[in-house]
Amino acid sequence: MIRTPYLLFLGDAPDQLSAKVAQGIADWNPDSVVGQYRMEGCNADVGVPDLSLQDAYDKGARTLVVGVANRGGMIAETWLKALAEAMEIGFDLASGLHNLLRDEDVLKATSARSGATLHDVRVPSVAYPIANGAKRTGKRCLAIGTDCSVGKMYTGLAMDGEMKKRGMKSTFRPTGQTGILITGKGVPLDAVVADFMAGAVEWLTPDNEPDHWDHIEGQGSLYHVSFSGVTMALIHGGQPDALILAHEPTRTHMRGLPDYGLPSLEALRDMALPIARIANPCAAIAGVSINTKALGDDEAARLCQEVEARMGLPTVDPFRHGAGRLVDALDAL
Repeated sequence: MIRTPYLLFLGDAPDQLSAKVAQGIADWNPDSVVGQYRMEGCNADVGVPDLSLQDAYDKGARTLVVGVANRGGMIAETWLKALAEAMEIGFDLASGLHNLLRDEDVLKATSARSGATLHDVRVPSVAYPIANGAKRTGKRCLAIGTDCSVGKMYTGLAMDGEMKKRGMKSTFRPTGQTGILITGKGVPLDAVVADFMAGAVEWLTPDNEPDHWDHIEGQGSLYHVSFSGVTMALIHGGQPDALILAHEPTRTHMRGLPDYGLPSLEALRDMALPIARIANPCAAIAGVSINTKALGDDEAARLCQEVEARMGLPTVDPFRHGAGRLVDALDAL
């Protein structure tokens, strides 16, 4: 078990999006967060108190969580001194990066000397099966995006929370580092061997009661040439009954790929639905989730109205406006 509360390590994150792991934890599990630790040059802020390592430990924080999600998932050399110092003070470390804490010599040595625990949450802990495509009982919803990091996890968490408030049967199923750190469980899907990814999603979303919804945390994008494989595994392994289209309207290109523009929501709809119907012939597009964080209130409301009129689907920012209309759409399927 990862000890709480957390101090969120933002390091020298170059922009807000790079701190999406820390932001997700701060937004969805705020009771577990004491503050944030930022190094010189950090351009991100998740809206919690800035604390030194010692002050955070004195306030009760017991695990320093690497809250940065950089391209390639690498531990920066510039972070190592602070991470080692944290362990000397008494912190455990937790990270969901591909580059493992346990593989860094200085961190491994400091852990052995201090007794601190290194938690690498992006390491599969189960021998997942190969997918068999067998139909499972219960219902499943998956958010798919026009790009990476557009709000797919927020959509699933918001819908799960709304269903629970209504007394409906619902479970959020994490598939990435942020979701796992928020809930304490899940499948680190992009670290699973490719042949077993769809099977891991089947394992994560087993048979359930007929009126129970699994909200599967989305990953990547079918249109992102770097990360489309994990999205395909979620679609076929998850066999979603409902798809939610997720979009961030201010992007000028795919994340990390300046030569690739974003597809339209119509293009995403028309590509994703036939792929989903391979594994579930009854799959349907249920709604649209717009990440309006960069927009003012009036502009956000106007954009959602325009998209809804154009797409003929309920369209909201579920974090800003609530997920009620998206849940209504699922309930009507």
